[in-house]
Amino acid sequence: MTTAAEPPGLGETQRQIIELARDFARTRIAPFAAEWDATHHFPRDVIDELGKLGFLGMTVPEEFDGMGVDAVTYLLALEEIAAADAATAVSIGIQNAIPATMLVRHGTPAQRERWLKPLARGELLVGFALSEPDAGSDPAGMRAQAVRDGDGWVLNGAKAWATNGGTADLMMVMARTDAPDARRGARGISTFIVPTDTPGYRPGKPEDKMGLRASNTASVWLEDLRLPADALLGDEGMGFVYSMEGLDAGRLGIGAQAVGIARRALELSVAYCAERRQFDRPIRDFQAVQFKLADMATRIAAARALTLETAARKDRGEPVTHASSMVKLFASETAVWVTTQAVQLFGGYGYMRDYPVERLFRDAKVTEIYEGTSEIQRIVIARGLYPRG
Repeated sequence: MTTAAEPPGLGETQRQIIELARDFARTRIAPFAAEWDATHHFPRDVIDELGKLGFLGMTVPEEFDGMGVDAVTYLLALEEIAAADAATAVSIGIQNAIPATMLVRHGTPAQRERWLKPLARGELLVGFALSEPDAGSDPAGMRAQAVRDGDGWVLNGAKAWATNGGTADLMMVMARTDAPDARRGARGISTFIVPTDTPGYRPGKPEDKMGLRASNTASVWLEDLRLPADALLGDEGMGFVYSMEGLDAGRLGIGAQAVGIARRALELSVAYCAERRQFDRPIRDFQAVQFKLADMATRIAAARALTLETAARKDRGEPVTHASSMVKLFASETAVWVTTQAVQLFGGYGYMRDYPVERLFRDAKVTEIYEGTSEIQRIVIARGLYPRG
C-alpha cells in the first residue's frame, strides 16, 4: 500500500516521471536499503543508474541537458526515492538543489558547458561544502581561505559534514576571499568549483552517523589546493548569497525527503497494526492505536500540502525563502514525530534493527539539523513576519 497523494492537475509527463521514480525506488532501492545502512555502503552504481534516467538533473533546464521539470514534479519524485531510502535521496536532493541552482544562475557559458551539462546527464556526482568545524549555523564565521596566486587561486582550510565529500566528482566549496585582517562577514565568501581529483583535496573517513548511513558524509581538508581563475563561480564575495539561494531549493528537498520518511513509517505501521494481535484482536481495533494512526496521517498530509504549495509558488516565480523555511521546519518535525509513533506502535519490535521503522526513526532526526536547524528556520520565519524598513 502507499499513502502518497498526488495533487490534482498533473500532466501525463509529470505522472510518468513520478511513476518511474516509484518503480525504480521499489525495485532498485527498497530491497537493499537495510543492508546499505548496516554496512555503510554508498551505492554509487545505483546513483549512476538514477543519473542515466535523468534524476540527477531534474531541475536543470533542457537547454543544459537536464529534465527541466517543475518543482512540484521534482519533489514528488524525490519523495518516492526517500520513502525507499532517505540516504539515496540525499545525493539526488543535494545535486538538484544547490550545485545545479548555482551553476544555472551564476555559471559562465564555459562553466555550464564543462560542468552543468555533465552534471545534468548524471555523468558527474556533485557535493557541497559550506559548514566548518567552528561554523555551522553561522556559516559567515568560516575560516577556509582562498588567496589569489597569479591568475588563479590557492585554497586552504577544513570543511565539515560535507555530503558526498568522499564520493563526489566535483564539489562546490565555499571559502573566504577577503583578507584575514579585513573581514567582511558574509560578503567576504566566494564559491569555487573544485574537481575532487585536484591535488590538495583530501576527504576524511566517512562519518559514523546515527542515520543516513548509506550517504557519504565526510570532513574535507584543502591543503594548498590550486585552482585556475575560471574555478570561481560568479562574482567574488557573493558566495554566501549564492548558497542561500541554493538552500531555499534545498530546504524544499528536505521537506520532500521528510515526507517520504514519514509516509513510509505510516505505511509500515498501518500494515503492522492490521497483522499484530493482542487480546485476541488486531491492534488496529483499539482506539488508542487508531488515534495515533489518524494523527500520523493528518500530519503527513499537512506536511505534503505545505511542501507542494510552496513548490507551486516557486514554479510561479514567487519568492519562497520564508515558505521554504516553514516547509523544512514542519516537515522535519513531522518526520521525527511520526517515526517516533511508529516505533511505539511496533513496541519491542520497533526497537530492533530487524524492523525498518528503527532505521526510519534514525534517518528522520537529521532532517531537523542539516541545511539549517529547526532553530534557524524559526529565526528565518519570524523575521519574515515583519516588513523590512
